[in-house]
Amino acid sequence: MTELYVDDRYRGSHGIGRYASEVLPRLRPRWHPLALSGNAHSAFDAFRRLPRIGPDSLVYSPGYGALVRAPRQILTVHDLIHLQTPWPGRAKFEAYYRGPVRHVIRRAGVVLTVSQTSARVIREWLRDDDVEVVDAGNGCSAAFTVEGPADASTDPYVAYVGNMRGHKNLDVVLSALASAPDVRLRAVVPQREIMAARARATELGVERRVEWMHGLDDDQLAALYRGAAATVMPSTVEGFGLPALESVACGVPVLFWRGCEAVAEVVGDRGTALGSAEDAAEWASAVTVAAESSSRVSPPSGAHDWDRTARIISDALERAST
Repeated sequence: MTELYVDDRYRGSHGIGRYASEVLPRLRPRWHPLALSGNAHSAFDAFRRLPRIGPDSLVYSPGYGALVRAPRQILTVHDLIHLQTPWPGRAKFEAYYRGPVRHVIRRAGVVLTVSQTSARVIREWLRDDDVEVVDAGNGCSAAFTVEGPADASTDPYVAYVGNMRGHKNLDVVLSALASAPDVRLRAVVPQREIMAARARATELGVERRVEWMHGLDDDQLAALYRGAAATVMPSTVEGFGLPALESVACGVPVLFWRGCEAVAEVVGDRGTALGSAEDAAEWASAVTVAAESSSRVSPPSGAHDWDRTARIISDALERAST
């Protein structure tokens, strides 16, 4: 009988950590934790010795951390953003993905992902018709609904939830604030990034109209969305776009760059697609219009549900176990 093990090191409030926290308790097959330590995404971790598991065992990872010594491992590859970073920084990611990650995926014959956009990108990267690419989707927690308390702020603001990494492109919004004097930004970023983020806002002369936040739970985050005139998600590339989903689930439109396919897939017509990812003037106009109108959108229904995502993953794991 095939035993299922899970690399359960992925925990957190956003991104892959959120995905793991929501999906793992919902998996239908009985599983055992691998109970590993260390960084699951380290190149050295890929070649580590594993606990004693049978030769027919199956390992599931909610992230892209490959374990080449596992008999078989099914990964959830959320995106291939690492392979779009500039050289020479991309070199280490190219080696990791072309080596351990591709090896593990081809041996398993299946890989999971979170959106149609990511599924297409992964198929193009793999170039292997023998590998099944499964779009398991993503979920939206119950706190993110139209009903519920909204932030009590009296001044119009736009919300941002993410980080300061280059592809998140927050800089264009900070630059836009200089030409949108009646709009504030309330941004949720990791605590370790706040000092650098505050310094950048100061450099652009908008520090007095930006509030940096961290560590919000789902209820607090939902209230932040509901109180916002809009949520800004200026990313140049994403695998999914969870903040966009959470925002529209709260009835709040999203401002995004039309070239970011995954975010466009999530938002649909529940926001404004901007023509440029870099034109601060265009973003200034968009946040100003949003602040003046404070429009609301109808939330999507049924398309994004953690139970559905866990069910699709469970089906894939059970097929691989037979």
